[in-house]
Amino acid sequence: MAMPLRQTLRIGTYLFQQKLRKREKFPLIVELEPLFACNLKCEGCGKIQHPAGVLKQRMPVAQAVGAVLESGAPMVSIAGGEPLMHPQIGEIVRQLVARRKYVFLCTNAMLLRKKMDEFKPSPYFAFAVHIDGLRERHDESVAKEGVFDEAVAAMKEAKRRGFRVTTNSTFFNTDTPQTVVEVLNYLNDELKVDEMMVSPAYAYEKAPDQEHFLGVEQTRELFKKAFSGGNRERWRLNHSPLFLDFLEGKADFDCTAWAIPNYSLFGWQRPCYLMSDGYVPTYRELVEETDWDKYGRGKDPRCANCMAHCGYEPTAVLATMGSLKESLRAARETAGSPSR
Repeated sequence: MAMPLRQTLRIGTYLFQQKLRKREKFPLIVELEPLFACNLKCEGCGKIQHPAGVLKQRMPVAQAVGAVLESGAPMVSIAGGEPLMHPQIGEIVRQLVARRKYVFLCTNAMLLRKKMDEFKPSPYFAFAVHIDGLRERHDESVAKEGVFDEAVAAMKEAKRRGFRVTTNSTFFNTDTPQTVVEVLNYLNDELKVDEMMVSPAYAYEKAPDQEHFLGVEQTRELFKKAFSGGNRERWRLNHSPLFLDFLEGKADFDCTAWAIPNYSLFGWQRPCYLMSDGYVPTYRELVEETDWDKYGRGKDPRCANCMAHCGYEPTAVLATMGSLKESLRAARETAGSPSR
């Protein structure tokens, strides 16, 4: 993965330990959802469709931290909903960072400037701001004007204060290679965020907008064109080279959703945070009692158009670690990429 050297060494050591222990399934990063409530109503989101009673719930700090510790994952992505709406989000982050977990707090940034004092810069912590396009396109995707400008102002302030700032951009079939290039150029060259993550939109069953999700061939064509002309090498993308190959259609993988499990108010979600086939109270039950072989493209029709990072990035990482050639390639690309 394109990540700071300290984090790269930590994850590499963790993966080597799993191999020595002969563990077939283990978490790489936990998707932690301490609430489902949000201050926006994005058309591609299926999380805010829960009943009002559920949207009012907030996960206790001890439960959130305990789930991460139970899994043993070295990294945590805190999502939702909007995690900055959680009254104890600062304490959740503080406790995870104190345990040397790498924490990415995913946010639409509407509350970021107001809540920033609750956090401290750390090599173990980063804000991950959701940006789906430049001003007009992003505001349309989140169904509210002014969100892009506020997110940009918040990211600039976070960078000024010494925080690591990353972004997550989801692309739909209304996007073109040019719109992808425009937003990533802006984030990379003008805002100079530390890292960027990209993902083709996946068809949440409960999402209000079901017409604009990408198919597999559309995804491959979109990223193949967007990555051309040296863009892929120039951008500070937070992905392994093999996953970027996957997005372009140069490689194909099976889904390993067990490596990025989701823990929410309901427990550990089967099989991933994009699909819900029930919940279990422990990570061990999730791993041992889920029939993982029935999921993935070509197996479950719901997975037919999924190329999301939660299922395929860990496969690419494991394939990289299992190949000397790919490990050397990843090291070369990281060493030769723009400064992070």
